Amino acid sequence: MLALVETRSVSRVFVGRAEELGTLNDALARAAAGEPQALLIGGEAGVGKTRLVEEFATAACREGAVVALGGCVEIGADGLPFAPFSTALRALRRELPGELAAAAAGQEEELARLLPELGEASGGRHDEEGMARLFELTARLLERVAAERTVVVALEDLHWADASTRHLLAYLFRTLRTGRLVVLATYRADDIHRRHPLRPLLAELDRLRTVRRVELARFNRQEVGRQIAGILAAEPDPDQVDAIFERSDGNAFFVEELAVAATEGCCTGLTDSLRDLLLVRVEGLPESAQRVARIVAEGGSTVEYRLLAAVARLAEDDLIEALRAAVGANILLATPAGDGYRFRHSLVREAVSDDLLPGERSRLNRRYAEALEADPTLVPADERVMRLASYWYHAHDAAKALPAVLDAAVAARCRHAYSEQLRLLERAMELWDTAPEDVRAALRLGDYCEVYAPCGCDPATTPLHFLDLMAEAAGAGRLCGERERALKITKRALHLLEDEDDPLRAAWFWVQRSRLVQALARGDGWRELATAQDLVRGLPPSEVHAEVLANAAGWAMLHEPGPDALSAAERAVEYARMVGAREIELNARLTLGGLMVDAGSVESGLAEMYEVKDRALEEGVAVVAGRAYVNLPSALDSVGRTREAVPLLKEGLAFTRRFGLLESEAWVWANLSESTYSLGLWDEAADAAAGALRVGHSAKPQGSGAMCLAHLALGRGDLTEAARQLAAARDFLGTHDPMPQHTLLLSRIAIGVAAGEGRLPDARAELARALDAGMPPGTQRDGWPLLLAAATAEADARALPAAAQDRAAVLDRIRDAAKKTTTDAPIWLAHEKWVRAELSRAEDEDTADTWSDVVTAFECLDRPYDLARVRHRLAGALLRDGGEDERDRAAELLRLAHAVAGHLGARPLAEAVALLAQRARLALHRVPDQRPADPVEALGLTSRERDVLRLVAAGRTNRQIAEQLFISPKTASVHVSNILAKLGVSGRGEAAAVAHRVGLSSADPLTARTAG
Repeated sequence: MLALVETRSVSRVFVGRAEELGTLNDALARAAAGEPQALLIGGEAGVGKTRLVEEFATAACREGAVVALGGCVEIGADGLPFAPFSTALRALRRELPGELAAAAAGQEEELARLLPELGEASGGRHDEEGMARLFELTARLLERVAAERTVVVALEDLHWADASTRHLLAYLFRTLRTGRLVVLATYRADDIHRRHPLRPLLAELDRLRTVRRVELARFNRQEVGRQIAGILAAEPDPDQVDAIFERSDGNAFFVEELAVAATEGCCTGLTDSLRDLLLVRVEGLPESAQRVARIVAEGGSTVEYRLLAAVARLAEDDLIEALRAAVGANILLATPAGDGYRFRHSLVREAVSDDLLPGERSRLNRRYAEALEADPTLVPADERVMRLASYWYHAHDAAKALPAVLDAAVAARCRHAYSEQLRLLERAMELWDTAPEDVRAALRLGDYCEVYAPCGCDPATTPLHFLDLMAEAAGAGRLCGERERALKITKRALHLLEDEDDPLRAAWFWVQRSRLVQALARGDGWRELATAQDLVRGLPPSEVHAEVLANAAGWAMLHEPGPDALSAAERAVEYARMVGAREIELNARLTLGGLMVDAGSVESGLAEMYEVKDRALEEGVAVVAGRAYVNLPSALDSVGRTREAVPLLKEGLAFTRRFGLLESEAWVWANLSESTYSLGLWDEAADAAAGALRVGHSAKPQGSGAMCLAHLALGRGDLTEAARQLAAARDFLGTHDPMPQHTLLLSRIAIGVAAGEGRLPDARAELARALDAGMPPGTQRDGWPLLLAAATAEADARALPAAAQDRAAVLDRIRDAAKKTTTDAPIWLAHEKWVRAELSRAEDEDTADTWSDVVTAFECLDRPYDLARVRHRLAGALLRDGGEDERDRAAELLRLAHAVAGHLGARPLAEAVALLAQRARLALHRVPDQRPADPVEALGLTSRERDVLRLVAAGRTNRQIAEQLFISPKTASVHVSNILAKLGVSGRGEAAAVAHRVGLSSADPLTARTAG
């Protein structure tokens, strides 16, 4: 009877959980239909999470799904980086070798960081994008593997997960969009105390509508009775069920333990604490089996048989007999692969481990470490350095622990597990002073650090110093998002450097502080950069010197563009070339090119940026290439070459996705939104802005995405949504780091919302704040639209009596700002004319000629919405000032503007056009006439307009047309506007295409007229 119970302490009957299992089965069905599913299963220890997953996995396999199980591995108090994902991917490789190999093709070196069997992990870069790239490639790998058949990835014991595992899981839950995939994870709810690192992740995932939470409750009395019946294979006595239910409080694992204890006649089990109960069955084992259980408890979640044998130091027959007793008592279980042992339940392992004496724990860890050092093949290769570091650390042997911990930190860095690298480096700093001097002296910089190397040193022979560890830890903290810890490390390092004569190292730490201060919204980072510049001033060129100058130039480009920023970028390029710092040089050249464009050297600046992009792609510098795909299209758009920018942006999306450059991808989405807005592709602009919000992890690209949505809502007349998105953008961007490219656009949208709601004083106050802050050289891209919004608000409110007060002063201030804003590109020259036209309208001094010049300027640009707006203004001026002969022209202008407004959904413009047409009694839709047989006649052009169209098709400017036809340039402009209106086209290029199509451009207009 005892043997029967010992082999069946787990009920063969799956009790309860019908609702929870239904939720999992529903997720499986949805996944099979192509909708990826994400689930979190929580519950206290012993409540039955693993049993539920096992039952679901069995059912999923019956449905033809492939199930890959992975568990978080705990060694001491340490989790192995990415352990559950490595285990799950290994299972997928066994089940679907061909599919996984095909899905990983071309990215094996990167994915080997998670699954070493794919090959040797590449050295690669260790920067902000490295971990993001690995996460993106993992997500795409799972989507590809699950493209044709349903795959379930189940990760257990998330409460033990390392930070890198938590980050990757969160990324998958946020980004999985395709594939027949179910990703589920379990965790102990009762272990998640207020400061547990899993708690913020659970809060974040709760906000995702795509993630379902399943909380397992304890069993009720009826379910406990069914469970006991399954264990005993007989109906239990009701009094026994009552006693066990009361004692276990419905916890499934404790029900099992109490049922076995009661059957064995162990009365003490019902009176002692539950934790003592967990030890009762262990203490009932033979002494050798108890000893083996204690060894396994301290070895980690799972201990390999060969490692256990080396640590236990028992004869093989004695070890097997001890293991047989522990397995027979259901204390230990063999692993599925049959190569090791684990406790049947982690609660028992924790109870046994807690029962160890401090000296006993240290001794066991030492024996594990010594065994592993003697034979590294005792554990899987990808776990070896981490486990050795943990064993030596918990053995309290600083001489052995320090180099082992440093080796583990290097391994974590190579896997982009920067959170674990930081933890290990902090542990190394803790051990530094207690380790013997000769051990520290034997450590070499090149073996452990890559973030910073002193100028001119040979890393292979240079001794490792404490400040080197601090530099590496600061870098790891920044890369894993632990910026607060990294900031404290830099503060401590700079304090130590006060007593050192090492200005280059101090400058390097000040640059790191600048980045961290900006990321933590503690300031704009300039004070720290200025300190770094002071430290390197007068020193010989070095990589640190070049990095300081490049960072200063990049900061100036965003905050204070102008001659000083241009000079800083030139110096950064020069210094980087002198010291051979290629990546710094490319970054500085990209900054330089953007500043050249802002300064008016458009072609040479764009050429420099194109060159940097091509070189970065050719040399494999993915981070610089990703930045080029952000900055180059932005520069093109800033000078009106938006059609050229959009293909580059779409190319950039593919590139940044391929390399997992999430931050760059978010910026590309935001820039694509701006460009497609300008081109009149507003639905695409909205999708792109949503992409920036979805992909962006830091605040600034998300703020840009929100600004794009606010701009769109404003154009479409949804002032409530515009105000909401404006507030969101301000929250994202904060006030700690004002940049003109953000503040000017925010002010522009704020003016538009205030004006739309009739709050002219608020619009004026926003303008005053923006102008008080200044519009430095190079900010014309955002400066002109700001001035236009303010001038338009004043002109629209000119009839309001209350608006007359202070109007003259406001208009003068706008004029003064306009005089100082450059017009060195056609787009900004057009805006300058538009701003002046709106100022004239605000003073009731605008004329048809005023607006005709603006329309002519915009007809050459790819800005359909802007062209529609100024056509509306010109139509109003013609109807007001012109005679009866101008009505037809005004009607055509209004029809064109109304068509664009309707297409874009620009409700305010559509309503304004309709109102003007109604007042003038003009129809916005032509009455169809009999179409002439001659396609030229069908155009409805006069003889003179045909002559002008021929010259437009030949590429002539208005001035050249005027000279050839002996008319004034203004008359030529009027003819061109009339032609565009009659043809229903938005620019000269489209008009030329029409002329070519009907054969109107085949002869010189004067020759044709003479021949006629």
